[in-house]
Order: sequence, then C-alpha cells, then structure tokens
Amino acid sequence: MRRALLIAALSTGAIGPAHAYDFEPLKPLDVQSVDKALLNDIYGAWEIRDKSGKRRCRIELQKGAAIGGYAIAVAPDCAKAFPVMDDIGAWRLQENWTIDLVDALRKTRVRFETPDNRYVALGDKADIAGMAELVKLPPSKPAKK
Repeated sequence: MRRALLIAALSTGAIGPAHAYDFEPLKPLDVQSVDKALLNDIYGAWEIRDKSGKRRCRIELQKGAAIGGYAIAVAPDCAKAFPVMDDIGAWRLQENWTIDLVDALRKTRVRFETPDNRYVALGDKADIAGMAELVKLPPSKPAKK
C-alpha cells in the first residue's frame, strides 16, 4: 500500500526531487539583437557575495559553449562559501539580462535577476543560502613588465 501511495505521489508531482525549484520559464536573450558593448560587459569576472561581503565566490562567465549553456569558471574555494557552486557547470543569459547558473544535468540552480540595477539571487533556500548579490568585477590590469 505504501509503495502505491509513493508511486501515486511521484507521478502527480506531490513529491519532487531534492533541490527542485520551479523557476519562471524565461526565453534565452537574443544576443544577435542587443548592443555588442552591453553583451561584452556580461562576460568576464563576477563575484557572488553575502550581505556582509565576507563570504565571496569568484566566477568567470565565458563566451565558449558548455553542456547546458555557456562555459563558466568557478574558483576552487567557492563551494566553501556557497556549497551549490560545487554543482555548477554552465551559465545562461536569459531575457531581461537574467543570469542562470546551471548544473551538469542542465537544471537551473541559481538565478540572478536585476530588479534595481543589481543582481540578486533567487532559488531554493538551501542552494542560495547566504547569497545576496552578483557583482561585476572591473577588468584586471595587465601585469607590468
């Protein structure tokens, strides 16, 4: 009897997979129709921060393709600050300049939206625990010779 109830619950969606967060479906940003300078500003170094600024995670949004989106470089110590970052394998640029971080199964785990000229984190509370914002870092200067 229990097995039948479990199967019924799973098939009706009453029980979902762990870390399931239902994001509003968004369309990919049409990169061919946007200003190239704005688009180029998205690529590069970013930092995920908590409210105090003490916990930080440096990522690089890259132009190259990856499974599920574009390539992303995640600093090795990011999982210490924000454990979900250990699962992130790609990123996507969605309409309204929304940035999604996706795992190897192509599932969006963290979404950053810009309601007020800054990127704020959305997602499952366990995944975004402590994340407050995503901040674009200035380009690094070339080393002096």
